[in-house]
Amino acid sequence: MTDLRNAPLAEVDPLISEAIDNEVARQANGLELIASENFVSEAVLEAAGSVFTNKYAEGYPKKRYYGGCEWTDVVEQAAIDRAKEIFGAEHANVQPHSGAQANMTVYLAAIQYGDQILGMSLSHGGHLTHGHPMNFSGISYKVADYGVSRETEQIDYDELQRIAEEHKPKLLVCGASAYPRIIDFKRIGEIAKNVGARMFATSPTSPDRLLRACTLRRCRTLIT
Repeated sequence: MTDLRNAPLAEVDPLISEAIDNEVARQANGLELIASENFVSEAVLEAAGSVFTNKYAEGYPKKRYYGGCEWTDVVEQAAIDRAKEIFGAEHANVQPHSGAQANMTVYLAAIQYGDQILGMSLSHGGHLTHGHPMNFSGISYKVADYGVSRETEQIDYDELQRIAEEHKPKLLVCGASAYPRIIDFKRIGEIAKNVGARMFATSPTSPDRLLRACTLRRCRTLIT
């Protein structure tokens, strides 16, 4: 009898093995324009498929609720230290969660239930958490949205400014899930400041441009 615990995936579960092979081919031959997707190195794939997948490590380094986390702590602390160095931050939380969960945290901290928000329409490249009616953001807050110009297929900043002046949002949401253009964070920051809104950038694909723009404008900005 075959020892399934030591058998290769193709033998244990041919269906899943074939799906993985097909996904490798799809990624190699397709064009991805989804901002939240990344193509990682072989080293990252090796680490992600390591024995750490067996470990439960609730809590933070040196402050766990379970034993046997000494090597988990080494890995997580290294990720924390590297993130702090890269972004010049005093603190970093590297534990995985969904983008929607992170965005919800900002909404709960920055504005009140029922406040007006202005976000990028999902059909124009925005995100569900920009105020889509099926998402918590569209259910919990008053929503106005902006999008791209039909002629240029880029964000219409003049129209964005007009909508912001009309609706006076407490939170102006920018960033995108499917927008392969450079976002003018400086201009959006100016619009937000002029209407008294906070600027909230979700999943920015150009964090250096965003941080530089915010430094120049001194705008009240939240980033996930």
